[in-house]
Amino acid sequence: MYESRWAQTLMTCGVLWFMLAIAFAPTNKIYQQGLVVFVWLPTLLVAWSARPVLAQVWHAQRALCLALIGLAAWATLSLSWSGQPLSQAKQLLYIALFVMSWPILANGRPERVVRLLQWGGLGLAVMAAAAMVRFYFIDARPLMDRLEGLGELAHPILGAYAVGIAGVWMLHWMPRERGMQALWWVALALLGAFVVFTQSRGAAVALLVTVLAMPIWRCNRQTVVISVAGLIGAGIVFWCMQAQMMSRGSSYRPELFMSSVQMIKAHPWLGLGLEAPFGVPALGIMFDHSHNLFTSVAISLGLPGLLLWSIAWFSVVVYGWRARATLLGQGLVGMWVFSTMAMQFDAASLLDTPRAEWFITWLPIAVATLLSFKTAQGEACDKISRFP
Repeated sequence: MYESRWAQTLMTCGVLWFMLAIAFAPTNKIYQQGLVVFVWLPTLLVAWSARPVLAQVWHAQRALCLALIGLAAWATLSLSWSGQPLSQAKQLLYIALFVMSWPILANGRPERVVRLLQWGGLGLAVMAAAAMVRFYFIDARPLMDRLEGLGELAHPILGAYAVGIAGVWMLHWMPRERGMQALWWVALALLGAFVVFTQSRGAAVALLVTVLAMPIWRCNRQTVVISVAGLIGAGIVFWCMQAQMMSRGSSYRPELFMSSVQMIKAHPWLGLGLEAPFGVPALGIMFDHSHNLFTSVAISLGLPGLLLWSIAWFSVVVYGWRARATLLGQGLVGMWVFSTMAMQFDAASLLDTPRAEWFITWLPIAVATLLSFKTAQGEACDKISRFP
C-alpha cells in the first residue's frame, strides 16, 4: 500500500508542502491543513503496510528510535503535572508521522527524497528573492532594516534559520551539470543574501561555522575553496554591517541563559511539564521563552527530557559521521552542525506544531532516517548529485 502511486504522490507533495507552503501559503491555517492532507493522513494510512521499512530504521538506528520513544512517553506523562489536557499530546503524533513519512517515501532510495530537498532549496531561493523585492523595492524599506520573509518565515531569526539550513544542504548536494551548477550558485547567493539582510546573528554565525568546518567531513579542494571564500565574505559583511550587528549587544542571551539555569534548578527532575506556560526574566524584562532549545527542553521536561533529547540529537551526527563518505552523510552532518549552532541562539519550542523551528530540529532527524537503508551507505547515494 505504501508503494502505491497515490501514497507516493501525496507524500511527495507533503515534503514540498512542508518546505515551501510555510512561506507561500496564504495563512498558517491553510499550511497546517495541507500537512494533514499530504503528510499526516497518508502516513497514518500506509504505516502498517510499511512495517518492513520502519523495522529497517528500528534495527539500524536503535538509539535514535528509543530516545524519541522515551521522549514522547516522558512528555506525555508530564501533562499530568503541567495542568494541560491530554489532547496536547496530539502534536507528538504529528512529529512521529512526520519523521516516519521520510523513510516510507524513500523506500530504500534516499536519493528520491533528497532530490525533493533540492527542489525545496530552489523554491526557498525564489522566496528569498521575492521577499527582498517586496521588502526593499515595493515597500521601499531602508536597506539596513531587518529583512522579513514571506508567510510564516516573516520572523527575521526563524526565517533565516529555515533559509540558512536550506543553503547548507544545497551547498552539499550540488549537481554535476555546469548549467545546473550556475543555477545553484545563483540560488545559494539568494539564500545567503537573505540570511545577511535579516541581520540574524545566530543564523549568520551558524552558517559561517558550518562552512568553515565543512573540510572536516568533506575534505576536497572545492570545499576548502568554499570555506576560504566564506571566511572572506563574512569579513566583508562584518565590515559593512558592523554598526548594525554590534548595536543590539548580546540581546540578553547571557542573562537569559543564567535565568534559565535557575529555573531548571527549581524543577530539575520533572520540569514544568509539556505546554506549561512560563516566562524567563532577564534584567527586568520577561521573555516568553529561553532563546535556547536545550534549556527550553530542560525547563519544560526536566533533566530526563533533556537527556533523552540529547541522546536523540547527538545520535544523528553519529550516524551522519559514520556515513561521511557519502553525499547524504556529508549533507546530514552539515545540517546538524548548522542546527546545533542555531539552537543556541533562538528556538522557542521542540514539541510543538509544525513551524520554522522544525527545519532545525525534526527535519535533520527525518533526513537521518534515510541512512538506515543499505543503499544510503553505497553507490546509490551518488545519484543525489544528478539533477533533475
